[in-house]
Amino acid sequence: MIVAGDIGGTKTHLALFDWTSGRVDPVRLESFHSADYTSLEDMLTEFLVPPKPPTSIDEFATEKTDDAEPEPERSAEKPPKIDAACFGIAGPVIQNRCQTTNLPWVVDGAILAKRFDIPRVKLINDLEAMAHGILLLRPDEVETLNAGNPPPHKQALALIAAGTGLGESILFWNGSRYQPMPSEGGHADFAPNNDNEIELLRHLRGHYLHVSYERVLSGPGLHAIYDYVRDSKKNEPTWLSEQIKAGDPAAVIAEAGLKGQADIAKQALDLFASIYGAEAGNLALKAMTLNGVYLGGGIAPKLLAKLKDGTFMKAFTSKGRYARLMSSIPVKVVMNQQTALLGAASVAAALSHTPAS
Repeated sequence: MIVAGDIGGTKTHLALFDWTSGRVDPVRLESFHSADYTSLEDMLTEFLVPPKPPTSIDEFATEKTDDAEPEPERSAEKPPKIDAACFGIAGPVIQNRCQTTNLPWVVDGAILAKRFDIPRVKLINDLEAMAHGILLLRPDEVETLNAGNPPPHKQALALIAAGTGLGESILFWNGSRYQPMPSEGGHADFAPNNDNEIELLRHLRGHYLHVSYERVLSGPGLHAIYDYVRDSKKNEPTWLSEQIKAGDPAAVIAEAGLKGQADIAKQALDLFASIYGAEAGNLALKAMTLNGVYLGGGIAPKLLAKLKDGTFMKAFTSKGRYARLMSSIPVKVVMNQQTALLGAASVAAALSHTPAS
């Protein structure tokens, strides 16, 4: 048995797999609100004790007194024997240790191995995990933005994923298989392309010492773009302002923009999609990822209609003399939200077949 984890700033997904060869479904999968835990160790301790099965039909029939999901009662039985584990983590992994970017956690593979008696534990960057995962996706788990015209021989792939933050990864073809490379490219300097984006940068510099692409291409980034449009256009409807204050700002803005309910939200989505396309194109150009670019993360599937309207691809291909080359690169949206977990599981499965150090 192996354990895989996708550790994000908002949610963490943990799963048990009986993975011997090829992709399989998890034996058990649970999701946790990351901020509710002081460490990954506390979360794993809870996860590895399996939920207690109901003892009678009365437990199913009991009426809930509120809308909250009940905490699963845990069994007293011994946790399963784990042969290997891999955790994809949002943050730089150095010597199997990571100071998480959006959580106050320090995760150490050696400590996890000792505490949970797991012979092999590997930490990898979350986008590296997702990169391993895209190699396992089925055709119905992606949506195509640009079919392109990839070369007959395998070339590099790129992955860019906007969610709570922004992650980037490159997959190099080593002659026999794709090798994902970790990256912290989402923290590179935001580079505006036109007067409107220059004004956006000026706006953001009033709030941050360093304006990276993550400050723009993320859930909080969409909210920041909206604030810039609001402050410059002065056309925010009262109802939208109240909904943003009461709910998830990025989700509210996205819904209002996609449904055409407010011009200010549509303008924010236009700017977001254009900058997303430009940075995806930058990544493709830097690594010559002629076999394709994948958009992962939680935002792209929710904004699929916007990404398909041409705004994204116009910015992606707008690279001067390289416009024709950019048009030949396939661009796809990852629709499976468990892709990083699948990738981490594939790494753990490979570890389980190697001798413990």
